[in-house]
Amino acid sequence: MKQQGVAVWFTGFSGAGKSTIAEALTEKLKSQGYQLEVLDGDEIRENLTKDLGFSKEDRDTNIRRIGFVARLLARNGVIVLVPVISPYRAIREEMRANIPNFVEVFVNAPLSICEKRDVKGLYKKVRAGQIKQFTGIDDPYEPPSNPEVECRTDLEELSESVDKIFNTLKELNYIA
Repeated sequence: MKQQGVAVWFTGFSGAGKSTIAEALTEKLKSQGYQLEVLDGDEIRENLTKDLGFSKEDRDTNIRRIGFVARLLARNGVIVLVPVISPYRAIREEMRANIPNFVEVFVNAPLSICEKRDVKGLYKKVRAGQIKQFTGIDDPYEPPSNPEVECRTDLEELSESVDKIFNTLKELNYIA
């Protein structure tokens, strides 16, 4: 199967659907024989960046570490799916500049929808004052200026989001 290494960078609020889309895209790509890795933000925090907190500086360091691994994998021909909140535009632009093959996916759902989903119970903890510096509540989220793909998870089915990304990867010649 012909493929080029690429970092597919999913950004959006907690609960927007980044990991859900990445999982479904993983299944579709693997079923067609593509080699890929997923660098899930929660797994990275648990295993690679335990030493970091949630200050802007620590979040930027977290993203730089993830970006470094994504770049290594992509340059070796691997499709890398990176579902991470990555709330700050400047650090995402830095990743775009540092990773030659970079596709940004804005997983866009209104904060109110993400809060209703509250898959991990985080918004409940934020509202109870148990979590501070939470993206979208008391820490900013800066939407992408010009993502290659925008998935409106409040308005489209999961399969539509997956197909948008898959088709973009085809159009950009990352997959055959």
